[in-house]
Amino acid sequence: MADTPGDDRTLRGDATPLPDSHHVNVADAEAQFNELQRVLSIRSLQAASDSPTDRSSTERDAEKGEKREEGFDLRAYLTSTNEAQERAGIAHKHVGVTWENLQVEGIGGAGHKIYVRTFGQDVLSFWFTPFRMVYSALQSVVPTLRPTLPLTTILHPSSGLLKPGEMCLVLGCPGSGCTTFLKAIANERKDYARVLGDVRYAGIDAHEMAKRFKGEVVYNEEDDRHIATLTVAQTINFALSLKTPGPNGRLPGMSRKEFDEAVRNMLLNMLNITHTANTYVGDEFVRGVSGGERKRVSIAEMMATRAHVLCFDNSTRGLDASTALDFIKALRVMTDILGQTTFATLYQAGEGIYELFDKVLVLDKGRQVYFGPPSEARAYFEGLGYKSLPRQSTPDYLTGCTDPNERQFAPGRSEADVPSTPEALEQAFLQSRYAAEMRESLAKYKQKMEHDKTEQEEFRQAVIADKKRGVSKKSPYTLGFTGQVRALVIRQFQMRLQDRFQLITSFTLSTALALIIGAAYYNLQLTSQGAFTRGSVIFAGLLTCALDTFGEMPVQMLGRPILKKQTNYALYRPAAIAIANTLSDVPFSAVRILIYNLIIYFMSNLARSAGGFFTYHLFIYLGFLTMQGFFRTFGIMCTNFDSAFRLATFFIPNMIQYGGYMIPVFQMKRWLFWIYYINPLSYAWVGCMENEFMRVAFTCDGSSIVPRNPPGVNKYPDGLGPNQVCTLFGSVPGEDIVSGRNYVSFGYGLNVSDLWRRNFLVLLGFFFLFQLTQVFLIEYFPTYGGGSSVTIYAQESAESKKLNAKLQERKAGRARKSDGEVAEKTKEEGTITKFNGKPFTWEKVNYHVPVPGGVRRLLHDVYGYVKPGTMTALMGASGAGKTTCLDVLAQRKNIGVVSGTLLLDGKPLALDFARNTAYAEQMDVHEGSATVREAMRFSAYLRQPPSVSKEEKDQYVEDMIEVLELQDLADALIFSLGVEARKRLTIGVELASRPSLLFLDEPTSGLDGQSAWNLVRFLRKLADNGQAILCTIHQPSSMLIQTFDKLLLLERGGETVYFGDIGPDCYILRDYFARHGAHCPPNVNPAEFMLDAIGAGLTPRIGDRDWKDHWLDSQEYQDVLAEIEKIKQNTTRDDGQPKKLTLYATPFWHQLRWVVARNNAKLWRSPDYVFSRLFVHAFISLFVSLSFLQLGHGSRDLQYRVFGIFWSTILPAIVMGQLEPMWILSRRIFIREASSRIYSPYVFAIGQLIGEMPYSVLCAIVYWVLMVYPMGFGDGAAGVGGTFFQLLVLIFVELFGVSLGQFIGAISPSMQIAPLFNPFVILVLGTFCGVTIPYPTLESYWKWLYQLSPYTRIMSAMLSTELHGLEITCKADEFIPFNPPAGQTCQQWANEFVTGFGGYLDNPNDTTACRYCQYSVGDQFFLPLNIRYENRWRDVWILFAFAVFNFFATIVASRFLRYAKR
Repeated sequence: MADTPGDDRTLRGDATPLPDSHHVNVADAEAQFNELQRVLSIRSLQAASDSPTDRSSTERDAEKGEKREEGFDLRAYLTSTNEAQERAGIAHKHVGVTWENLQVEGIGGAGHKIYVRTFGQDVLSFWFTPFRMVYSALQSVVPTLRPTLPLTTILHPSSGLLKPGEMCLVLGCPGSGCTTFLKAIANERKDYARVLGDVRYAGIDAHEMAKRFKGEVVYNEEDDRHIATLTVAQTINFALSLKTPGPNGRLPGMSRKEFDEAVRNMLLNMLNITHTANTYVGDEFVRGVSGGERKRVSIAEMMATRAHVLCFDNSTRGLDASTALDFIKALRVMTDILGQTTFATLYQAGEGIYELFDKVLVLDKGRQVYFGPPSEARAYFEGLGYKSLPRQSTPDYLTGCTDPNERQFAPGRSEADVPSTPEALEQAFLQSRYAAEMRESLAKYKQKMEHDKTEQEEFRQAVIADKKRGVSKKSPYTLGFTGQVRALVIRQFQMRLQDRFQLITSFTLSTALALIIGAAYYNLQLTSQGAFTRGSVIFAGLLTCALDTFGEMPVQMLGRPILKKQTNYALYRPAAIAIANTLSDVPFSAVRILIYNLIIYFMSNLARSAGGFFTYHLFIYLGFLTMQGFFRTFGIMCTNFDSAFRLATFFIPNMIQYGGYMIPVFQMKRWLFWIYYINPLSYAWVGCMENEFMRVAFTCDGSSIVPRNPPGVNKYPDGLGPNQVCTLFGSVPGEDIVSGRNYVSFGYGLNVSDLWRRNFLVLLGFFFLFQLTQVFLIEYFPTYGGGSSVTIYAQESAESKKLNAKLQERKAGRARKSDGEVAEKTKEEGTITKFNGKPFTWEKVNYHVPVPGGVRRLLHDVYGYVKPGTMTALMGASGAGKTTCLDVLAQRKNIGVVSGTLLLDGKPLALDFARNTAYAEQMDVHEGSATVREAMRFSAYLRQPPSVSKEEKDQYVEDMIEVLELQDLADALIFSLGVEARKRLTIGVELASRPSLLFLDEPTSGLDGQSAWNLVRFLRKLADNGQAILCTIHQPSSMLIQTFDKLLLLERGGETVYFGDIGPDCYILRDYFARHGAHCPPNVNPAEFMLDAIGAGLTPRIGDRDWKDHWLDSQEYQDVLAEIEKIKQNTTRDDGQPKKLTLYATPFWHQLRWVVARNNAKLWRSPDYVFSRLFVHAFISLFVSLSFLQLGHGSRDLQYRVFGIFWSTILPAIVMGQLEPMWILSRRIFIREASSRIYSPYVFAIGQLIGEMPYSVLCAIVYWVLMVYPMGFGDGAAGVGGTFFQLLVLIFVELFGVSLGQFIGAISPSMQIAPLFNPFVILVLGTFCGVTIPYPTLESYWKWLYQLSPYTRIMSAMLSTELHGLEITCKADEFIPFNPPAGQTCQQWANEFVTGFGGYLDNPNDTTACRYCQYSVGDQFFLPLNIRYENRWRDVWILFAFAVFNFFATIVASRFLRYAKR
C-alpha cells in the first residue's frame, strides 16, 4: 500500500524541504543529493557489516561496494561532465514538451463487448473465407462499404507544458488513462485508433519527431522485458554500444570505449546495482537478479539511450520505499543538471517522492482534473469540498478524491455540492486559476518557440553531432546499419553462448539423431541393396536436419516484446536483427551440423572422399540455413503460433512429398509437378544425390537379377548370365556393374552435371530470398502482438442472462441508497452471507530446512491465534519469513521439518484441513479460458460437501460475486482480467469453498494504492461477517494497517517481535513500542516506523536490546499464552459420533464430471488450438491424396499406396507438438488446485485425456475421408469393410499420439524441454517400422526395436488390409524384359523363378522379349516384409495397448512428478 508522509523521515530526522511551486533549483537538488549519498554509504557499510556468514567472500566484496565508500558523487560527476562538454562546444539537447487538446481514442465503444471465439465459429468462418476475401477486396475499392468501428475516448482533451529540467508526476486510479497519457507524450501511438491534438517537442511536431528524432523521446513500460541469458552489464553495454555519440558528440580525446565505460559505471552506481553486473538478468525460468533489481536494469537500459524526454510508467514497482526514493532523487539531479524533461506515473508514491516533482497531473477516467504545483494540489481538492484525511500521503489523497469508494466529503458537504464526477471535476479545474495559469504559460512558451528557435536548433545540432560518421542526417539512428548489425551479432552470440542448457540439448539431440540414422543405415554396400537405401539415408539426413528448424517460429514470436521496446528506443532498425540472427547463429549451427553430417556420412559408408563429404556437407548445411530462413519468415509474418503452425503445415508435407524421393519428378501429376521446382528441399536432396551417385557404381546381385534361383533350385547362373537382366535403374544388358550416374538418370531423371550450375545456385538463391523476406517483413510489416488490454466475455446463456440481470438490479438498488443510510447499507451487506469461521491457534512453531552442510531454522517459537470475525496482519522485514510462516500454518510446505502445536477449533489438524481452509496465493494462477462465475462454481462444486445442494452452491457463488464487486465481470474470461480483478477472483475462488479460515499471501502486491485499499476494505467486510483471516502484507499505508485487528510482527530469523491488537490510529501498537524506547512521530506511518525501529530497513534498530527479548519479557506475551488456553477451553465439543474424514470433499466420479466439463469448455474456447489440429489433418491428407489421386493397379501404384499409408504415421508428431505446451500449462493450474485438495491427480490426468477425445476422433475421421476415397482404397479382398477398419486404426493412431504427448508433458519440467523429446521419438519409431528400411534388410541388432515400435503395428494393420487380394496388373513401362535361351519359351525358362518369387509373365508362350511383372497380387508385396493379413486385428489391439500404457504412465507421472517444491 502507499508510502506515507514520513518515508524520508524514516531515513533521517529532518524532512526534505518543499520545493517552490514551479521548479526545484540545482542548489536544492544538490543538497538533497548529498543526503542521498549519505544514505547510500549507510547502505554499503551496512551491507558490509550485516552480510550473512554463509555468503561467499567474493559475493560479500561485491555487496560491500568499495566504489561506494570512495563516494560515487552523481552530482559532481554530472556537473563536471556537463561543464567539460560546454567548454568543448558540444550542444545541449533541451526539449520542452507542450500538449494542447491531446485526445486519445481506442477501438470499442461504450457497452461494446468482445466475445470469445469458439471452435464452432472458427469452423464456420473457415468455409466463409472466400466470401470474406471477395468482400474485403470490394471494401478496398468501395469506401462506403467499410465498417465504422465504434471508438471510445480513453483520454479526453488535455493541455499543459513541461519545460526542460522539470518533472511531472501523473496520478490516477487504474483505468484513468495514465499509461495512455505517457504513451501519447512518448509518441507511441500505434496501439490506439486515433490521437488528436497538438504535441510539440521544442517546437517540433510529433510527426517529424517520430521520423527523425525517434530515440529522443522514450517510454519505460511497467513490465520488465529483457533477454534472460544476458548479464546486467551486457544488457547495458548493448544499449550503450548503439547510442555512443560520434566523435563530435564526445569530449575531445575520449574514445568510444572510455565513454561507454564511464556511462555504464555511472548508471550502475546511481541505481546501486554494481554488485549485479555479472549476474544474469533472468526471468521466470532462468534464475537471475531479483525483481527490484530487474526493474533497475530496465531503468538503466532506458537511460543508456541518452534520450531527453523520459516517460516512466510505474518504474518503482517492486522497489522498497527507500530504494524508490533514492531512484527518484537521482532522477531529480539528472533532470536538473542535464536539462531533461521527465514524466512519471508511480503507484503508492510516498510524500518524500511526491515533493521532488515540479508538476502534478491528476486524471479521472481520462479527464484532466488538476495540473499544477504539487504543493498546492491538496489544498485545491480540500477547497472543492473533500475531507482531508490524517496520515494519508498526498498522492494517495489525490487519487482517493477520484475514487467513489474511498473519497470522503468535508463535514456538511455531499455529492450534491462537491464536484465528484469526472466531468464535474474537469469543469471545476478548467474554471480554476491553475488552468488559467497553465493556458497563459502554454501560450507564452509556444510563442517563444515560434520566434526564438535557438533551443530547437541546438537540439537539432546536438542530435547530428551524436551520429557516427556516415550516418544520414535524416536518420533517427546514432549508428549506421552495419554498425547496428555488428552490435546485434555480438549480443545474439553472447546470448546463445550463455544459454548453456539450449546449447547442450541441441548438440546432444542432433548427435543422438545422427547416431540413430547412421546406425539404421550402417555400412551400406555397393550392391543393388545399397542403391535405394543410399537415397533413403540422404533423404532422412536432410529432412531431420531441415525440419529441426521448425522450432525457429516460436522463438521469433517470443522475442517480439523486446524487439518492440528496443526499436522504440531507436537502438536499431528491425531489419538489422534479421541479418544478425542468421550471422550469430552460423558458428553454432555450422559446428553442430558438421558433427551431425560426419556421423551419418561415414557410418552409412557414403562415397569416402574429401570432395564427396564436403560437397554433401555444403548442400545439407545450405538446405538447413534456407529452411531456417523459411520458418523465421513465418515466425515474423504470423500474429500467433497457431496461425504459423497452420501455414507451416501447408508447406512441409508438399516439400517432403515433392522433394523428388517419394515420387520421381517425371511421374508427378502434371498439374502439381511445378511444386518440385519451387521447393528448396528438392535442390538440396538432388544435389546430395548427384554428388553421391556420380562417385559410385553398383554390382548387380541378389534380388535385382531376373530370373534367379528360389530356395532349393539351382537352374540359373549365380551371377548375371546372358539370359538374365538387372532390374536396377540404368543397367545395361549383360553387364553386372551399374554406374551411379545412369542409376539416378533413369530412376529419378537427374543429370549429375547440374550439381553446381543449377542445384547449388538455386539453393543459394533461396537462401538469399528468405533473408530478404525476413528483412522486408520485419521492417515494413512488423507484428508485435500485445497492444491494449481488452476484457473478453463468453456468450451469455439463458441462465447467465437471468443471473446477470439480477446482479445488476441489486447493484443499482444499492447505488440508489443515499449516504445517510450507510448504517442500513452495512446491515444489508451483512445479510449477504454469514461465514462459519473457526478459531485457529498455533504454539511453539519451529521450521527447519535442509541447506548445504546442515539445516537452517527459519521460524523460532512462534505463538498466535486467529478468531472468527477478526483480521490478523503478518508483517516483517524482507527475509523475516512472512510467507514461510503462512505456508507452515496453512500446511503447504513439502520440504523441511515443522514442529509445534497447531489446533483448529481446539482440535489437532485433520486430514481435511487443507480443503477446509483457503489459501489465496500471491501468484494468481487460474484456468484462463473459464469465466469468473465458472471458476467460482468449479471451486464450490468440488470443495463444498455433497450434502450441500447444487442450487445452494450456485446461490452462494452469486452472493460471492456480489461481495467481491465482480458483477460486471461475471462472464468475463479470466485471462483478460486486470490485476485487481484477478486478485479478487483468487480470493473468491477460495471463499467459494466456505472455508473455516482464510490465508492470504501479500494480496496487495502489484496493486496501486486505491486497488489495495478496495481489497482490504473487502476483506474487512468478510471479517465482519464472521470470517477468520490471516494475511501477510508488505508496505501498508497508515490507513490500511488500521483496518486489521491484530498484528504478528516477525524479525529476521523468524523471531516474534509483537503479537497483539493494533487499535484505532494504531495507538496500542505505538504505546507498546513507546514503552520500549521507540516513539513514533505523529506524521509518520506506524507500519513503516516499527519496521525501522526493529532494524528491518537501512536504519539501525532503536535501543540496544533485541526486540524479541522485549517481547518474551512483556505482559502482552503472557496475555497471548493465556488467550490461547482460553480458546482451547471454549471450543465446541464433538457429540461423540466419529466423523468420517476424506482427503477430498467429493467422490471420484463427481470430481471427474466437473473437471471434464471445464476441460471441454476450455478446448471449445481455444479454436486456434483445436482448429489448427483439424486443419492440419485435413490439409496433409488432402495434399497427399492429390499426389496419389485414384491409384490404379500397377506395381508403381502399389508403392504409392504404401507411401500414402505411411503418411498417417506423421499424425502423432503433429498432435504431440501442439499438445505438450497445453498440458504443461494445465499442470501449473492443477498444482495450485491440488494443494487445496480440490481433485485428485488421477482425475486431472483422466480429465485431460477425455477432453481431447472428441477432437481426436473428429481429426481421424476427416483424415480418413480425405485419404481413403480420393486415393481409391478398398479395391482389395477386404473391400469397403476394410476401409472402415482403416478408420479404427487411425482413431487408435490419434489416441496414441495424444497419450504419448501427454506422457512427455507429464515427465517434462517445462515447456522448453518437452519439444526436445519429439524429434528423437518420432525418428526412432518411423525409421524402424519396416518401411524406410524393409524388415529383411534390417540389421539383426535393430529387430527388437522393430517389434517395439507402435508404427510397425500401424503399417502392418493398414497395409495388409489395403493390399490383401489386390490384383496387380503392370503397365507397359513396368514390365521387366528379358530373353530366354534359344529354343525355350518364356514359361519354360522362368517357370521355377515365377513360382518361387511370385509375379506373373505377360507373354508366357513367346520365345523372345519376355515381359515379367514383379507382383500378381498385393500379398506378394507385404509377405516378405514380415506382415500377415490374419494378424491385423492383433496388431491394431497392440497399438491400442501402447496408447493405454502411455495413459497409465501419464497418470503415474501426474501423481509423482509435480516439479513444484515449496
